[in-house]
Amino acid sequence: MKFIHTADIHLDSPLTGLAAYRDAPAEMLRTATRDAFRNLVAAAIDETVDFVIIAGDLYDGTWRDYNTGYFFAREMGRLHAAGIPVFLLYGNHDAESEMTRRLALPPNVRAFDTRKPSTFRIEHLRVALHGRSFRDAATTENLAVGYPDRIPGWLNIGVLHTALEGNAEHASYAPCSLAQLVAKGYDYWALGHVHDYAEVCREPWVVYPGNTQGRHIRETGARGAVLVSATETGIVAVERLFTDVLRWHRLTVDLATASNLDAAVHAIAGRLQALLDETADGKPLALRVVLQGRSTAHGELFGKEARLRAETLALAAALAGERIWIEKVRIETTPAHDRETIRARADAIADLQALLDEAPGDREFLDSLTTELRQLVDRAPHELAACVPEFAAIRSGDVSPLVAAVAPGLIAYLMKTE
Repeated sequence: MKFIHTADIHLDSPLTGLAAYRDAPAEMLRTATRDAFRNLVAAAIDETVDFVIIAGDLYDGTWRDYNTGYFFAREMGRLHAAGIPVFLLYGNHDAESEMTRRLALPPNVRAFDTRKPSTFRIEHLRVALHGRSFRDAATTENLAVGYPDRIPGWLNIGVLHTALEGNAEHASYAPCSLAQLVAKGYDYWALGHVHDYAEVCREPWVVYPGNTQGRHIRETGARGAVLVSATETGIVAVERLFTDVLRWHRLTVDLATASNLDAAVHAIAGRLQALLDETADGKPLALRVVLQGRSTAHGELFGKEARLRAETLALAAALAGERIWIEKVRIETTPAHDRETIRARADAIADLQALLDEAPGDREFLDSLTTELRQLVDRAPHELAACVPEFAAIRSGDVSPLVAAVAPGLIAYLMKTE
């Protein structure tokens, strides 16, 4: 017997921040969650699985495009034609969705009740699936404690949308402990809500499949579902099943040996080529390039994010055509000389360093700077304000961290141009 466990599909999840990038592959990103779901359905048919479990967040909250629901119905029709049932549990995003409440489900899709735990039985396989859907998005009660006892002699699967206790990266919906899940005596727990793949436990199996498609730079790496094989004695194998059509990747480049901007670009080219060699499958990549290391090039790079991104886009096009898109270039290098060394110079740059060291605590200076910067921010286009986090700090008057962040780059730039 085989089944697919998937979760956190977030069909047609609206994309944010792309307006700032005219060169973004918007159409590919916009359809990525659908394409990944098509891949999932195709894999279920190709593998002739006995059933599919969706452990929450099929939809994406208050997103109201009913074409999303119609797309889901069509894909379920493909599984229905192949004789594959689907067991759907609603998560916190589904509880916010109008489509969850209004669209009729295809005949092969059975949804877990929102009022109390329910059990679906597949008689010929002797499989029992236990679960409870979210009725409200902010479900903070422990749903697992009310799940029914295992059915002796059957393969028991618990379906639950939860962050588990102690997972600080995700909202604490339907919190429960691993010990509580293990105590139920089920053979497999099909979890959802956490977007990264995780085998929480193997005795019994407690698994997060991760989401089917990365949607932004915080969701890097391969994404998909899991293919589970079982016999009458229990689970025998859990394999990752990759469905994503585009992968987000954070590419770090060490500039410790780079002395100028040209050398930095050369280092980026080397890392891009290495990445292409490592990922020969041809899958499209969306990259954030992060420049790191203590470098004498730090001053020359100061304020050059836009130019570096343009240079990196050109490199990517030359090396890989349209396969790679550069989402952003972040400069996280540090100056080659520390603050104490600079202040010991006894020259104008040393005097400037001393002034900049005092600036974050100089209220009169900060107020004056805030006034000047606010005039610039107030005239900026709304789209620009949305993608520059420093604008919020300027509007709130909290520019001290901004001064502290800019100071090392300014000093390094002046030292570079001596």
